[in-house]
Amino acid sequence: MRIARKGSPMAIREVTANEATELLDEGAILIDVRQENEWDAGHAPMATLIPLAELPDHLDELPRDRLIICACRSGGRSLRAATFLQEEGFDTANLTGGMIAWFGEDLPFESETGDASID
Repeated sequence: MRIARKGSPMAIREVTANEATELLDEGAILIDVRQENEWDAGHAPMATLIPLAELPDHLDELPRDRLIICACRSGGRSLRAATFLQEEGFDTANLTGGMIAWFGEDLPFESETGDASID
């Protein structure tokens, strides 16, 4: 894998929700970069919440030997997260369509209240 130098654009791998589940089964991890209130409304049960603004503070907690799939509501914030992590030397992918696509594929989705939504 080539590691991007800061400021040099590299294409970010895009994966569908179904591709993401296969990659998760193979050892990838899923980070959700939405805000806590969005997470509370509903999230993938195997995801870890790290809001986008806090991502730089959590680099030491992330594995450098596994694919990190970034997710948000629709794919924009997670693309920024995946780009940032790739620039920091991580192997990343962006969840195309975000949690909207995940929810739309009827993949595992939960909330603390039991009435999971993506709103």
